[in-house]
Amino acid sequence: MQTYNILTNDLDSLPEGKADFLLAASVTKTCEIDGITQAGIPGMIPLTPTLDAEYISHEKVFSLGELAETPTGVPSPALITRAVHNLTPFSTIEILDLGFVTQPKNCTTHHFDIHPSQAIDKGADINAKEIFAKGMKFGKAYELKGNYLVLGESTPAGTTTATASVLALGYDCADDFSSSFFHVPSDIKSQTINKALSLINSDMDNFEKLGIVSDNMLLFCAGFLLEASKRFEIVLAGGTQMAACLLIADRLREDVLMRVKHDNITLATTQWVTKDKNSDIAHILEQLSYTPHTLYTTFSFAKTQIPILKKYDEGEAKEGVGAGGALAYAVQNSIQNQELLEQIEYLIYSM
Repeated sequence: MQTYNILTNDLDSLPEGKADFLLAASVTKTCEIDGITQAGIPGMIPLTPTLDAEYISHEKVFSLGELAETPTGVPSPALITRAVHNLTPFSTIEILDLGFVTQPKNCTTHHFDIHPSQAIDKGADINAKEIFAKGMKFGKAYELKGNYLVLGESTPAGTTTATASVLALGYDCADDFSSSFFHVPSDIKSQTINKALSLINSDMDNFEKLGIVSDNMLLFCAGFLLEASKRFEIVLAGGTQMAACLLIADRLREDVLMRVKHDNITLATTQWVTKDKNSDIAHILEQLSYTPHTLYTTFSFAKTQIPILKKYDEGEAKEGVGAGGALAYAVQNSIQNQELLEQIEYLIYSM
């Protein structure tokens, strides 16, 4: 993978101390398009953000009998984030309700009167300017409990909406986005993206375009980053979706006449995203108007005693629910790979 400032296990750009953890959770009905995602239980994909929010908050789920997993049995990356929290706790875990189908139970949740967005092949039907403004407002108001913030996401089919979003804004990275699949359903994704892009035209402004092809998580977090990064450091925890969030913020700052305080933002992802042969997160990040702080961790499941976890190393799941940022936080707090691996295995055995 081509890199310029993507680091291997060099966490010098990470802040020190305790981190708050926010999960930006949303549903785009794009996830209901048959075969487009495997980020959850078949037939129940819109429930995935709910289960992720409950699990990282409580180490168990209330809205279903089991944690979300792929059809092949690979558990949600929420397992990784929760294991990190057990070993080196975040100062808080809070949930951003950016459009749940089912509200998570017993979680500390921030509500913004945001509802699930529609499938982008027929138009997402989002008031993009309003969602972006809500993100900016929360970025001004959020009170940090620890020393810095880790911001993760749970948005099934989010790489599809992320691809459509950046293409609508004129970025050149059509083939750069990862997927929860090992064998990426490129035909389904491409058809969906092409249908979405056919609904926009050059007379539309950026917000109008994104209101048709994007999702709530991307728009809210882009606005949040512009304001929150003025006040404290943020680790953007995720892969190509969060890279797209940076691109959207970089483009929309021109519309709202602001600067991105990028020195306060670090993108932290997993090696599974960084080394993915079917995507290129570095090329996405190269589209930015600045050189970002970026890193990936080297944690793997090579030594696991649970065979299904090895599928992460083989290219399934890869990232999500803040796993990349959580893994970086673990390393920063001197948690060894073996210790973390054993904690993840313990959580699986305890289910």
